[in-house]
Amino acid sequence: MPMDPGPCPWALPDPADALPGEDVVAVGADLQPATVLAGYAMGLFPMHLSMGDLAWWSPDPRGVLPLDALKVSRSLRRSMRAFTFSLDADFVGVMRSCAEGRTEGQWITEEFVDTYTRLHRLGWAHSIEVWQDDALVGGLYGIEIGGLFAGESMFHRVPDASKAALVVLVDRLRAGSGDAQERLLDVQWRTEHLASLGVIEISRSAYLSRLEGALRLPAALGG
Repeated sequence: MPMDPGPCPWALPDPADALPGEDVVAVGADLQPATVLAGYAMGLFPMHLSMGDLAWWSPDPRGVLPLDALKVSRSLRRSMRAFTFSLDADFVGVMRSCAEGRTEGQWITEEFVDTYTRLHRLGWAHSIEVWQDDALVGGLYGIEIGGLFAGESMFHRVPDASKAALVVLVDRLRAGSGDAQERLLDVQWRTEHLASLGVIEISRSAYLSRLEGALRLPAALGG
């Protein structure tokens, strides 16, 4: 079972009070594990602004992947035969790989690596690793609280490796106890790439409503 990091010392804002379409709802606080977990449980996630300030985000609309909507092509199924998969075997390796060689990965600072590694050790942060010939070629990581899995980032070094990690994650979430349709797989924003895999957009209010139910479910990965 995940270990309690203690109470959050900050009064984080309720994203339900944010203006429609306003993604950043607060600036400040810290990246301590208790603060980060409290944020996710409220529907927030941390990410620095371009000027370096720590901000708390609640995108409106929000990108989510319904577990029954994942699109798996025949070519992806064929690619998956060449991979092996693991859970939580190299969390730091996955997180650092997500930050390598791309502009959008620059928000994964050393402070983020430290915080999420601590959350991993406490049982809240998880990674899916994709291996080929004993090399780490893809993966993803995120935070799991009850029936919420908040996906943070993914990477690939060979074609289809990140997609394969997502397939494995969805399969594991579906296998968790409770109603799989009540589980919430959050991807923050819908991109064209994620849309091709089945990601949709929902309003902030719909997300917060679904989050409330998802948090009551047992965890599928770290329970």
